[in-house]
Amino acid sequence: MHYRTAGIDDFQKIKSLYTEVAKHGGGIARQQQEITDDYVLNFLNKSLATGICIVAEHPDDPEKIVAEVHAYKIGIKAFDHVLSDLTIVVDPQFHGRKIGRTIFTIFLEDIALNRSDIGKVELIARESNRKAITLYQTLGFRIEGRLEMRIKNEQGMYEADIPMGWQNPNFEF
Repeated sequence: MHYRTAGIDDFQKIKSLYTEVAKHGGGIARQQQEITDDYVLNFLNKSLATGICIVAEHPDDPEKIVAEVHAYKIGIKAFDHVLSDLTIVVDPQFHGRKIGRTIFTIFLEDIALNRSDIGKVELIARESNRKAITLYQTLGFRIEGRLEMRIKNEQGMYEADIPMGWQNPNFEF
C-alpha cells in the first residue's frame, strides 16, 4: 500500500471511494446519494487549506484510492488549535488488512511531527461501531461524552454518537 498526502487532483478517486463505502452502509453516516461533488470538494479543500488529508493507493493500481482520512479547522478563532470533522474510510474490499490503523497512525504522526499548532483532533463515532471506537482508543483517543439520539441508523433506530479526542503531545501552547 502507498500512503501519501492527498491533493485536489485526487478529488474524483476520493469521491469514488466514498461512494463505494456509502453503498455498504455503517461505514459513514452519509448515504450514497449524499456523496456529491460539493460534499467531497468542500472537505477536500478545507483539509488541504487548514488540516490534513492522507490517502492510501492500491498497490497494483495507483489510480484507485482504497482509504482516506481527513480533518480540518472549523474556522472559528477560539478553536484554531483543533482539527475537527474527522472522517476515515476504507474500501470494504480492504477491511481486515490493518489499512485503517496504518493510515490513521500516519495521520496522527504527521500532526505530531509537523503541526505543533494543532493541540487536539476530534471525531465522533456512532455507539454501535465498537470496533472503530476500540481502534481510536488504541491510537490515544479518549471518550469525551455521549450525544444521545444523534444518529438515525439504517434500521430507523436512533443511537448515540460518541465524541472522542486526541491531544497532540507536541502542541506548542
